[in-house]
Amino acid sequence: MDDIPPHPQPARLLDGVRFAFGTLTVLPVRVARWDREAARRGMVCAPLAGLAVGLFAAAVAGVLLVLGAGALLAAFAAVAVGAVLTRGLHLDGLADVADGLGSGKPADEAQKIMKRSDIGPFGTVTLVLVLGGQAAALSQLYAAGWAYGAAGGAVAAVVARTALTLAARGGVAAARPDGLGAAVAETVPVRTAYATSAVVALAAAAAGALFGWAPVVQFAAAAVLGLAAAEALLAHSGRRLGGVTGDVLGAVAETAGTAALVVLALG
Repeated sequence: MDDIPPHPQPARLLDGVRFAFGTLTVLPVRVARWDREAARRGMVCAPLAGLAVGLFAAAVAGVLLVLGAGALLAAFAAVAVGAVLTRGLHLDGLADVADGLGSGKPADEAQKIMKRSDIGPFGTVTLVLVLGGQAAALSQLYAAGWAYGAAGGAVAAVVARTALTLAARGGVAAARPDGLGAAVAETVPVRTAYATSAVVALAAAAAGALFGWAPVVQFAAAAVLGLAAAEALLAHSGRRLGGVTGDVLGAVAETAGTAALVVLALG
C-alpha cells in the first residue's frame, strides 16, 4: 500500500468530488488532496464523474443527430467522447488486463506483461470487441430517439464508475504496493459501497421511468447486471493477480459499462 501521509483536516465532500473528477476525467479539476480519506470520498463520488462523462457524450451525439447524422455515427461519437474524457485510461487498463490474464502466466509474470507499454493480441481483440459492442448497443438506443440514447449512455457511464466504488471497498486488497490501485484499495467501507450501488440502481430505474414502465425494469437490470459482470471480473482478477491494480480498475469499469449497454440494447 502507498505510504500516503494523513491530512490534518478531515476530507470534505468537495475534496472527494475533486479527487473523482481529477483522477477519472480530463476535466480541469485540481486535486487538492491525495490521501486515503480523500480517496475514500473520491471513490464514493466516482458515479458523479461517470454522469458528467455520459452527459458530455450525449450532448455531442445530440449535435450530430441534429445535423443529420445517423444513430450509428452518433453512437461512435459518444463512445469516442467517453474515451477522450477519461484519457483512454480505462480502455488501456482493459487491454492490459486482457493481455495479463490471457497470458496464463503466474501473478508476478502477468503483472509484468500488464505494465508493458505495448498492447498484445488479447488486448487488441478485447478493445475491438468492447468498443464495437458499445457503439452497436448505443446505436440501437439512439435509433429509438436521442433522449433514450442519452439516458442509456449516461446510465452506463454511471454504472461503469460505480464499479470502481465497489472495487475500492474493504476486503479487496491491492495487488501491488504502488499505483492507483494501492492508493484507493480498501478505502470505501463495504456498507457504503453497496449503498452507493443501490442508489445507482434506483437512479437507473428512475431514468427508465421517463420512458414507461417496462424501461424501469430494464434500466434497473442494466445497472445490476453491469455491476455483476464487473464483480465477476474483479473476483477473477483478484484470484489470478493477487488483488486490484489501476489496470483492473479500468477493466472493471469498461466491463460494467459495456454490459449495461448490452442489457439496454436487448430491449
